[in-house]
Amino acid sequence: MDPVTLTTGRLLLRTVGPQDTDVVYAAAQDPEIQRWTTIPVPYLPEHARSFTDQLVPEGWANGSMLTWGLFLPEGEELVGMLSLTMRTLGAAEIGFWGAGRHRGRGYVTEAVLAVARWAFTDLCLDRVEWRAEVGNTASRAVAERAGFVIEGVMRSAIIHRGARRDCWVGALLPSDLALPSTAPYLPAPVQPA
Repeated sequence: MDPVTLTTGRLLLRTVGPQDTDVVYAAAQDPEIQRWTTIPVPYLPEHARSFTDQLVPEGWANGSMLTWGLFLPEGEELVGMLSLTMRTLGAAEIGFWGAGRHRGRGYVTEAVLAVARWAFTDLCLDRVEWRAEVGNTASRAVAERAGFVIEGVMRSAIIHRGARRDCWVGALLPSDLALPSTAPYLPAPVQPA
């Protein structure tokens, strides 16, 4: 699959490449990004180079992981990263982080909504899942603002820094954004109390 560029009212979402290695490396030095994401710690220049030169292009080429840098259009300043990882037929997991000095401005939420709409309409996905380690309240706030329904806690569902940890899980469906699904969705009937 060829990389796709998306735009929102404030952002340019495009793939990252070798020209972005230094800004990705600099942003990933943020302690919050290192605390809550699965990037290597310490995050070295060779990690950023491998990410921008190999991991991102290969993910697009084989359609397994679609990654965007979130940039301000004027000057293309990096404000975050976002990826969709294909999990099953019709479903993907979304992951994201916001660059430190740009947090709290709604950029990541805006990007999540743009990518979800694109995934539902162009990729014909019927479910976008979000997961985050319990306690990552910033990630949960983004997911909730984007309309994800928090479905619960999965025990021992992620491995982070060599330890199994509980994670929150949520999902966004096309109907949550007033978009059609590829197949009808029949929610479970409500059981009487």
